[in-house]
Amino acid sequence: MSHIMNTYARQPISLSHGEGAWVWDTEGRRYLDGLSGIAVNTLGHKHPKLVAALQDQVTKLIHTSNIYGIPLGEQLATKLCELSGMDNVFFCNSGLEANEAAIKIARKYGHDKGIAEPQIIVYEKAFHGRSLATLSATGNAKVQKGFEPLVPGFVRVPLNDIAAIEAAAAANPSITAVFLEAIQGEGGINPARAEYLQALRRICDERGWLLMIDEVQCGIGRTGKWFAHQWADILPDVMPLAKGLGSGVPIGAVVARGVAAHVFGPGNHGTTFGGNPLAMRAGLTTLQVMQEDGLMANAAHCGQIIVDGIRKQLTGTPGIAEIRGQGLMIGIELDRPCTEIVGRAREAGLLINVTADRVIRLLPPLIFTSAQAQQLVDILAPIIHSFLTQPQSAAA
Repeated sequence: MSHIMNTYARQPISLSHGEGAWVWDTEGRRYLDGLSGIAVNTLGHKHPKLVAALQDQVTKLIHTSNIYGIPLGEQLATKLCELSGMDNVFFCNSGLEANEAAIKIARKYGHDKGIAEPQIIVYEKAFHGRSLATLSATGNAKVQKGFEPLVPGFVRVPLNDIAAIEAAAAANPSITAVFLEAIQGEGGINPARAEYLQALRRICDERGWLLMIDEVQCGIGRTGKWFAHQWADILPDVMPLAKGLGSGVPIGAVVARGVAAHVFGPGNHGTTFGGNPLAMRAGLTTLQVMQEDGLMANAAHCGQIIVDGIRKQLTGTPGIAEIRGQGLMIGIELDRPCTEIVGRAREAGLLINVTADRVIRLLPPLIFTSAQAQQLVDILAPIIHSFLTQPQSAAA
């Protein structure tokens, strides 16, 4: 009997170790990692520079407290502001915490303007976390079910629909912020179009709203730029980060600029573990290796190999609804539920997952090679073809 609480539908394997883009289970089987811990293991597994840095840091300090200065945190904050063009950073431990902090910034920003009940525009199919506030901001009834009453203060709209934003603004004079993912991850790899983000930036400027862009899954080089919103050539006011920033070490960050950078004062927000020296060293090393090894360009290159390869091998196969995403954040949407493909891929030595019931999600580590990208295609494409060409009653 397991003493682990039953909160996950786990795959029937346990992983023991990894190296590069490969992992091994406890039975000795090897798998190509097409998921990288759900966009977490930026540098893959057992990266020599990350291992050396973490080993060194453990001999110095793992945790102190935010009661004291943390020089590594100052260095990482400076680097993130340099890469983003923003002003300051709050460090925490996860994407959920980063998004919770963003929600608090938006609410306090509204209260500071004299708005008694600030409202935040959020999105259909969004996912921001599983705390009460972040699951309320999330656009997924399954995530919310059983945890009502939800936290109020959110106005929901469809993605890429500016008319819906204008209608929400007309109906809700207490709106203080717009909160969205640059690319919806859990919702099915749904990108916010560049022109939509540009229009949001203009509307937020005109109305005095904060533009808050959740880059927890799509940030840190995954799309071929440091942050996915940079493809639209805009700046958000608030940007939550996590996942890939620490290459496996738990870390979260909220990057802010302008008025949003000065909403919090002492006592308004805090964390016990956030900003600890070990996590800061992991973040600094991740960004350093990414720059030294050209991993953003590699993400764009390998992502194109995968997309082109899947399209080529599945040309003419009925049932492919759309292939979308950017860099190494790819969704292959089918016309039917396809969770069983996860097991088929695992048996063939490839780790992936399915989100939104019918979207095969690929999030390989950014150290993927061209050969590994092609290998992923050669494993996955025949599995998808077989699944789609079998009788649908058997696929159900």
